[in-house]
Amino acid sequence: MAKVDKEVWIKAPLDKLYDYISYPGNMPEFWPSLTDIFDIHSLPNGGYAVKWVYKMLGIHFKGKAEYTRIVPNEFFVIETKGGIESNIVWTFRSREDKTRVTFTVIYKIPVPLLGKLAEAIITKMNDHEGELIMANLHTRFTPDYY
Repeated sequence: MAKVDKEVWIKAPLDKLYDYISYPGNMPEFWPSLTDIFDIHSLPNGGYAVKWVYKMLGIHFKGKAEYTRIVPNEFFVIETKGGIESNIVWTFRSREDKTRVTFTVIYKIPVPLLGKLAEAIITKMNDHEGELIMANLHTRFTPDYY
C-alpha cells in the first residue's frame, strides 16, 4: 500500500470549502488525473456513491466510490473499488479566517506486473498529484476568486 498525505491552509470559510470539496461532481475541477465522475447518487449517510475514471501513466482506470463515513464540516472518507482501490480521507479545521484542509490517500498500486521501478514512479507521480490538488484548491479559493 502507498500513501499520499497533503495539507494546505486556505483563507476561506470552512463550510464553503467543505461543500465544494465534498461534492464529487466538483472533484475533476481540482484533481488533474480524475478525468470523470458520473452516475452520482446521494446516500442516506449524507455522502455519495459515484463511478469514476482516473488516468495514471496514460492508462484509464475505472471504478466505483462510496462515502463511508461523514461528519459534516469536519471530515469525510471515500472508499474506491475497481481499477484502483483506495481510502481517501479529507479533513477540515478552521482557525480565525483560515481553514486547514488535509487530504490522505492510502492506495494499492494497480500495476503489480511492472515491478518496483514502476511502483516508485507511480508513488512519486501520485505525491506530485496531491500537491497539485492542494495548489488548485488554494488558487480556486483565494479572496480574488469569489
